[in-house]
Amino acid sequence: MKVVFAGTPDFAKGVLEALVQAGHELVGVYCQPDRPKGRGRVLSACPVKQKALALRLDVYQPESLREANAQEQLQDLQSDVMVVVAYGQILPTEVLEAPKYGCLNIHASLLPRWRGAAPIQRAIISGDAQTGIGIMQMNKGLDTGDILLQKTCDILKTDTAQSLHDKLALLGASSITQALNDIENLTATIQVEAGITYAKKLTKEEAWIDWSKSAIEINQQIRAFNPYPIAQANASSDKFDSKVLRILSATVIETNTSNNPGEVIHCTKEECTIATGNGVLSLDTVQLAGKKALNIRDFTNAYRLTKLE
Repeated sequence: MKVVFAGTPDFAKGVLEALVQAGHELVGVYCQPDRPKGRGRVLSACPVKQKALALRLDVYQPESLREANAQEQLQDLQSDVMVVVAYGQILPTEVLEAPKYGCLNIHASLLPRWRGAAPIQRAIISGDAQTGIGIMQMNKGLDTGDILLQKTCDILKTDTAQSLHDKLALLGASSITQALNDIENLTATIQVEAGITYAKKLTKEEAWIDWSKSAIEINQQIRAFNPYPIAQANASSDKFDSKVLRILSATVIETNTSNNPGEVIHCTKEECTIATGNGVLSLDTVQLAGKKALNIRDFTNAYRLTKLE
């Protein structure tokens, strides 16, 4: 099958590689234009472009697919299907209807739950026990197209956004190759109206921990915000006052407590436990602003936390 691929981040990179390995003819790879990154603001290629160039595929980076010349260029590729994975652009009708089988999107949730930009993180922070991958026939709406194929994936209590991302990326790669191999026989299922939720983009403001929430809720936030933007709090210790402490991992060790939220219950060389609105949280991996991440034993060898807020 002649495939046009459109994607930008790491999540899409493995899918591109899987399509090549499955024997499909990649006639073009679309991704976002190079953007400045890092402190030096150096113009950098996205993960999909790097992978495409390594595979010696043709790369296209239009600012918008709404422009007539970009649409003509896409038409000239004469693809059978366009596979879209976290591309970062809204596709106009002219693009959606260009390939023989239209445009298929890989979405990292069990639609219609968690339509939108951050379905992996929102599933974890909401305490969902299960998520999955949907292969969707794209239309003009935001993740509103008919479902052609769906695969489920359990969310473990230890899953972070990164670990769940990695599992779903593999599941998405295998699911799209299955869908393309059986595309003539797939049955489209209309998304039901009940159960629609939207996964809005993460903001840095959401990373601040509210210690009045339960230990379970805070732990879900910590896991959902790892590796970005990392849950954080203002911390004080025996050696400093009010520094930002990033919390990369923690463990819920108690479900009920009467301590004041944010109070440091114990801080020894073995553990550091914090009171929440309901339950106790034991810190596992933390990072002071400007310092490297440390396990709690190494951290408490240097500091004794006195308060978090």
